[in-house]
Amino acid sequence: MKTVYTTGEAAKICKVSQQTIIRCFDSGQLKGFRVPGSRFRRIPRESLYRFMRENNIPTDALESGRRRILIVDDDQAVVDLISEVLSSDDRFEYKVVNNGFGAGMLAKEYHPELIILDVMLPDINGQAVCELIRSDPTMADIKIICISGMVEEDKIEDLLKSGANDFLHKPLDIDELVRRICRLLDMETSAIA
Repeated sequence: MKTVYTTGEAAKICKVSQQTIIRCFDSGQLKGFRVPGSRFRRIPRESLYRFMRENNIPTDALESGRRRILIVDDDQAVVDLISEVLSSDDRFEYKVVNNGFGAGMLAKEYHPELIILDVMLPDINGQAVCELIRSDPTMADIKIICISGMVEEDKIEDLLKSGANDFLHKPLDIDELVRRICRLLDMETSAIA
């Protein structure tokens, strides 16, 4: 578990801009230290926790230290495969939903850092879900990886334009999926079990 955070990491945990964290640090609201010989600021875990409590920021992200992922797929075999891999890696926690409407609701409530989104859902397609999430400024920071076994190459471009960060074909190469998750969340890939 991390004991010291950069301003960027603290911003992601608190769901505010890095500039907000820097302002709070510089004004003394958020205690920390500067790295000797540089401008870099570092925030000890206890200070960040205290700051979050004082400002009514939910501390669940800091307490678990895990990255939140939302799996959106109506194919139980795919859900089981992804769930198995994520649950075996203690850096992640996840929730599952099997339709687009539920995805929109849970994305707002759970605020995952990343969504693994099947393009072919029973109610609305993945492109519409991407557009819905991207139209809400409070969810702008959520990364989206679309997955599908039945999408033509020109449709992939449309998905990316509508807000997806990445695309993977089914059947899934699970190692590649984990690599892409780690890349989008700016994490090391080596801790994978």
